[in-house]
Amino acid sequence: MKTEADTRAEYIDPMLSESAWGHNLTPGSQILREHYFTDGRMLSGGQRGKRKFADYILVHKNQKLAIVEAKKESEAPTEGLEQVKDYARLLNIRIVYATNGKETYYFDMESGRGDYVEAYQKPDELYRMVNGEQSDIAERVVAEPFHKTKYDPRYYQENAIQTAVRAIAGGDDRVLLTLATGTGKTFISFQIVWKLFNAKWNKRGDGRRPRILFLADRNVLIEQAMGDFNPLEDEIVRVDGEAVRNQGGVPTNANIFFSIYQAMTGGGDTPYYKDYPVDFFDLIIIDECHRGAAGDESRWKDVLTHFKAATQLGLTATPKRDKNTDTYDYFGEPRYTYSLRDGIEDGFLTPFKVKKVSTTLDAWSYAPGDVVLEGEVDKERYEKEEMNRSIIIPDREEAHVKIMLREINQSQKTIIFCMNEAHALMVRDFINKHKTSNDADYCVRVTASEGVIGDRWL
Repeated sequence: MKTEADTRAEYIDPMLSESAWGHNLTPGSQILREHYFTDGRMLSGGQRGKRKFADYILVHKNQKLAIVEAKKESEAPTEGLEQVKDYARLLNIRIVYATNGKETYYFDMESGRGDYVEAYQKPDELYRMVNGEQSDIAERVVAEPFHKTKYDPRYYQENAIQTAVRAIAGGDDRVLLTLATGTGKTFISFQIVWKLFNAKWNKRGDGRRPRILFLADRNVLIEQAMGDFNPLEDEIVRVDGEAVRNQGGVPTNANIFFSIYQAMTGGGDTPYYKDYPVDFFDLIIIDECHRGAAGDESRWKDVLTHFKAATQLGLTATPKRDKNTDTYDYFGEPRYTYSLRDGIEDGFLTPFKVKKVSTTLDAWSYAPGDVVLEGEVDKERYEKEEMNRSIIIPDREEAHVKIMLREINQSQKTIIFCMNEAHALMVRDFINKHKTSNDADYCVRVTASEGVIGDRWL
């Protein structure tokens, strides 16, 4: 009985060679065999679920064009069609082949139609069919290789990168990518810049390298991003308010600029960003753009409006919700989305459990004997949503801290998100009171008020 491996060796590989697949037959073409593209969901006991892989992926000019599902000769060629269609959707691949070696079925994900064929399409033929007519710069940008690192981009990172550069090179002015926290948005933005930079894309189309501004609202995000952009360090400059004041002007002698928006909007009545011509930047990348970047009252909006001639790429981990619709109204619907659920299912993110805790102080009404330490009681009842906003009850916070310390493994790293700096201070102090550790730095507050020390802990 012939196996699936026999089908590959005796039928599929020779047919691919006949259609000139492989770099030695068609430069720029590549065959990925048994290509694993997920890690498998994390399970209890350190085990993992089944990894997803494609029998073959056909690549040309650094673009995944087709996926091939192989079955042994005794099975129907389309036995695994539904599974491979799901894989094609995940990988943003348009063309699917399903074969048992003797017969080959061709399916187009875009048209939804399929039929049996005698041969695989050749690399250039398949590339042109998938991409249609496109500009020279669009073709150069998509075909530009990724910067080689220790790890190749994960499949969703590649999807996001290629989707973004297609939109940018195609002339779209606003592009939004929504990817869950921990999925590598800064790495994605670097690879986008790398491809645009080396393909010499710019808004004018005159063949020069682009000028790019990377905006964030926190110094630590800028510092992290500058580290990820290290392969382009000779092209990088930081826009820093103090440096601008000392040097008497904004820096212009670079191609890639990094700044927090507070620095760009500094300078009093004439903010520093206005020292740049409106068409100075070709691309602006706004990290964590859901944090008020697009709101009408946001200072980021002033910066983005000033540089409206630039293509603006928003990065966010936050799906569309009532409180961030301004971001989605500004950028439009995401060109690519990779959710927390996706990351957990693929094994790139860790599953979690939610434990809800209720106390007898989740609502409070003034009663005789209660002592108000500061402020005034201005309503009959305070609800849970108002805690640490309108009202602070230290006993409640201490109870929460004691419950948390009892539930967690105190020797493992833990991040606690608090309502504000005062709440973080209170929580830290209660943890120091009830912890089991003797480490003086077991719990620290990481907020803006901690300054350099806070940055170090972060």
